[in-house]
Amino acid sequence: MGFSLQPHHRRAASALLLGAAALSLAACRRDRFPAYPSNYREFAYITDGQANAVTVLDLVYLRKDRSVNVGRNPSGIVASPTRNEIYAVNTGSDSVSVIDAGTNTVAATIGVHHTPYFLAVSPDGLRAYVPNSGSNTVSVLDLDKRREIATVASGEGPGVARVSPDNRALVVSNRTAGSVSIYNIGSDTQAPLRFRSTFSGCPGATDIAILPDSSKAFIACSGGHQVMVVWLAAAPESYRGQQDATLQQDHLLSLLDVGKTPVQLAMEPSGNEVFSMNFDSDSISEISTWTNEVIATTLVGPKPVRGVISEDTGLAAPGTLWVSTFGTDSIAAYSIDDSRVETSVRTGAHPDAIAFSTDQHALLVVDTGSADVAVIRTQKTTTPELVTMLPAGAQPHDIAIKSFHVKRNGAPKTE
Repeated sequence: MGFSLQPHHRRAASALLLGAAALSLAACRRDRFPAYPSNYREFAYITDGQANAVTVLDLVYLRKDRSVNVGRNPSGIVASPTRNEIYAVNTGSDSVSVIDAGTNTVAATIGVHHTPYFLAVSPDGLRAYVPNSGSNTVSVLDLDKRREIATVASGEGPGVARVSPDNRALVVSNRTAGSVSIYNIGSDTQAPLRFRSTFSGCPGATDIAILPDSSKAFIACSGGHQVMVVWLAAAPESYRGQQDATLQQDHLLSLLDVGKTPVQLAMEPSGNEVFSMNFDSDSISEISTWTNEVIATTLVGPKPVRGVISEDTGLAAPGTLWVSTFGTDSIAAYSIDDSRVETSVRTGAHPDAIAFSTDQHALLVVDTGSADVAVIRTQKTTTPELVTMLPAGAQPHDIAIKSFHVKRNGAPKTE
């Protein structure tokens, strides 16, 4: 799952007080949320490593829906981009649980290999790729047939995988080896992945961000203080490939100095900038993807660990980088245009994974120290504020969001 922090001690008393205060405010503030049609459904899914379960939260009514039993020690979780399914990676039982979002039940379990933490789904929703950190391989899953169809070798300790938006390349970070592996994605079921290139010199390689045009990958080197930039080979028939034959090959572009221990990368929707969360420097670094340069580094608070950037949806304030600061029990709102932290909002203890609701009216923050999820209202016409706290399970790890409309007969519509 990349870089993950789980505290040994939980601040239960303060979390309960905070939760009680937030719940007392929820009733009077719920009417400020958007009105949804009666057939609209939206859920948040949070892996609970201690209970071997996924906690399901109803985001329409802001309440817990249920807890779904999966494999042992679930860690990473991802929503399908094309179907009403959620995929939970079970690190302790070397498997992936397929959750049907329409019924919130486990529809299938797919075996993979040793110690997976993360899963990447292709843009068309047909395949998934699971780095197996304990066996130095990547599993290729056919999501229609719900089975593993291939396994390829990787570097030592693969942790995170990302599929390029054009569905031509898979980029895998090898944390133990301090390297990055790149593969060609093909339609051949006998050889769906073919090794293409590797780049070393990225200690503790973890999170990956790929530009919307699939031209570059940025990799956080969490064992040091750099972000690696790699050019991804252009297709021979593409404009870039025809203009310059050398662009048809992967190559290392740069190693950028950022803060110490960059653990996660957040990319602006346009792809113009990438931000690194520098855990041990209490800062974020702003990277221009045009020039491959660090253009600013800003203190945001103790131990920044995750970041997400809002788009202009009509509800969320665009151009804001939200950063969970693990050491302050709060989340910081950083204005990209103004290059400064505008405000912070209190959460539970040790905030980590974060995600927006589908229309971005709310930001959900997983609090690993108080075992809850902080729901923060982010509508751009108001000041961000904590609305309520919802239960997340005893040992929450990651979060995924899925929304859809149901048909009149109650069956979910694929969106």
